[in-house]
Amino acid sequence: MPRIRLPLLLLLPVTLTVVLLLIPSSPPQPPPHSPIPCGAAPSDAAAGSWIPTPEPSLPPLYSPSCPFHRNAWNCLRNGRPPVAALSWSPARCGGGVVPRVDPAAFLAAARGRRIGLVGDSLSENLVVALLCALRAGDAGARKWKRRGAWRGGYFPREDVVVAYHRAVLLAKYTWQPVEKSKIQKDGIKGTYRVDVDIPADDWVNITKFYDVLIFNTGHWWGLDKFPKETPLIFYKGGKPIEPPLNIFNGLKVVLKSVASYIEREVPSKTLKLWRTQSPRHFDGGEWDHNGSCVSDRLLEEHELDSWFDPRFGGVNKEARLVNSAIQEALVNTDIQLLNLTYMSEFRADAHPAIWLGKKDAVAVWGQDCMHWCLPGVPDTWVDILAARILHYFKQGKG
Repeated sequence: MPRIRLPLLLLLPVTLTVVLLLIPSSPPQPPPHSPIPCGAAPSDAAAGSWIPTPEPSLPPLYSPSCPFHRNAWNCLRNGRPPVAALSWSPARCGGGVVPRVDPAAFLAAARGRRIGLVGDSLSENLVVALLCALRAGDAGARKWKRRGAWRGGYFPREDVVVAYHRAVLLAKYTWQPVEKSKIQKDGIKGTYRVDVDIPADDWVNITKFYDVLIFNTGHWWGLDKFPKETPLIFYKGGKPIEPPLNIFNGLKVVLKSVASYIEREVPSKTLKLWRTQSPRHFDGGEWDHNGSCVSDRLLEEHELDSWFDPRFGGVNKEARLVNSAIQEALVNTDIQLLNLTYMSEFRADAHPAIWLGKKDAVAVWGQDCMHWCLPGVPDTWVDILAARILHYFKQGKG
């Protein structure tokens, strides 16, 4: 039987098909990572500069009448001259600035989620700015103080909760008075028992409620809050720690214990952030020794170390000292730093100072060179925090 010869042109498609089938297929490639938006990178607040807000300069997102505001930080209502319109320009962003949060877009992206802050009054300073900013995206926002929250808001349009839980040491602490006879003997009126391995009641039951948690502590860890007449005594496993710890070493133990608790009890899908210390700007003395911050001048880069480096022993050294302990405690955890210290060190111009909203407040409490005017620096914190949260959500996390 004669062989059938097929034309070469008919054989080529068959041959190519066989060859292609024999070539091992490569796995599908994931889509390339989108660039991290300005403000969303962890380094964006740690390197950069303040520049005049680019034109057109928009008014603040909220007014002194914001229902979430706190009187002591409502500087415009209290008569303080307005803080300069400045924007943070991260070194990474090529001269650009951190974009202002779009409240409606943020709430839409965070639909059905809950954002919680845990810590001292500087976290409250931040949450007030966040609540007032987001209200611009939902006029129906209302106050929310469930689950032990000290202050909070519910945004019904997108079913979003933002709240602050006050836990100044993060660990549980209780007052223990002493007998009068002992007071006369050594001057101690009582002690505060700090259980380093037990979280404060204010947040121990919320670890699985929030989709984003931002922690802080630091401003209460000093002799001005706990003088020698009412010292902190640290306990672990129900027993006093021996030898007794000083305040700073006690802080380090609490930080590590709390970080370990967060790792165990907070779900892995939750975005866990730890905000670094907010710097103080007392000039000329501590808050109770005529320290002042009546100023409209930003600090220069070359001045920062003399103000804040612990080696120089100034009254504002607390922030960097506490930050070193925070960084040590977070090693090998999935808790991310929200580093707002460096960018805030420049802003000696932005505290309430003498404009506290109450008669004789300065005579009683001294100037406030620790908290911030609102509107003010915490609004930029909000922009950076919002960028971090949105980037996390867009990655399919949380």
